[in-house]
Amino acid sequence: MVDYTKAEARAWARQNFRGTVAVTHPSYTPDFSGINENAIRHDVLRLKELGFAGTLIVAEVNVTPEENARITAVAREAAGPDFALFFHAIFGTLEENIRAANLATTAGADRALLAYPAAFWPTSYDEVFEYTRAFTEGTDLATMLFPLPAWGFERIHPAGMSVEFVRRVLDELPSIVAIKAEQGYPGIPGVMEMYHHFHEEVVISCPIEAETIPLMSVLDFQFSGTSNTNWMGDYYPRAFELARTGRWEEAMKLYWQVHPARQANTAISSTSTPGTSTINRTQWKYQEWLAGFNGGALRPPSSKMPDRFMKQARQALIASGLPVTDSLDEEFVRGRTAA
Repeated sequence: MVDYTKAEARAWARQNFRGTVAVTHPSYTPDFSGINENAIRHDVLRLKELGFAGTLIVAEVNVTPEENARITAVAREAAGPDFALFFHAIFGTLEENIRAANLATTAGADRALLAYPAAFWPTSYDEVFEYTRAFTEGTDLATMLFPLPAWGFERIHPAGMSVEFVRRVLDELPSIVAIKAEQGYPGIPGVMEMYHHFHEEVVISCPIEAETIPLMSVLDFQFSGTSNTNWMGDYYPRAFELARTGRWEEAMKLYWQVHPARQANTAISSTSTPGTSTINRTQWKYQEWLAGFNGGALRPPSSKMPDRFMKQARQALIASGLPVTDSLDEEFVRGRTAA
């Protein structure tokens, strides 16, 4: 159960949406029939060790609402009460998302990232609003709105989620406490516009570290999430805290140090994400494995990570002076933590 009411959610978020938040993918038993709870504990404790303030329990993979809740419970037990756990509202239907969110809340999730499933195909903002309203009214979680081109809302407005639409959402839905602003991605128009209009009302998140640290020379971000920055070790929590505390020039030194890793991530992601509007979750899981997380193959159907991209990602971490495993790539699919 959450410890705030919907009327208190925005004030609670202002106090509790802080620092950098990463992602946690499911890990499975060798036959894929169950969840590898030891691996989940390993990954969450690794995040805490690196300085992350929380994680998104990734559901955009082949997991059930019940499995997702169990992953959440294991993560909460391992991480303790002060670690942010985001429910990922990306199940197949609105009804399933509400049910899964309520299961996750009981298990320990304390906030939600609102996504929109592939089967949701609105042609008007009224439809998007009603979906958003139904989710927030059907759950107790402080929820982060997520304007993103992957939803296809550009058929309604070129921004996907326009200022006018977001204004309506904030006026009528008190559970919306933050905006993960990616309108017009790749690029910064969405985050700049959302910050300009709404940063005094709700928390604005720029999850793209390549943009966040430079923008912090002029914008006052308190929170950045959710994304796979954990593959770069403790770089992002360190750089974000430096920029937050008036040491932006020091943060930019770290920024340029890790630029080879950033460039490799962009190059690898550009081979799949732009054409499919989906993330190659095996790519993210492999990248995490390089940085000491469990890794392990995802339950099928899942994407693959070609050898050439594995080599590119590994060498980029070395070039950036970041920690990288010396384990052979064939060990990735087995994971490093026994069930």
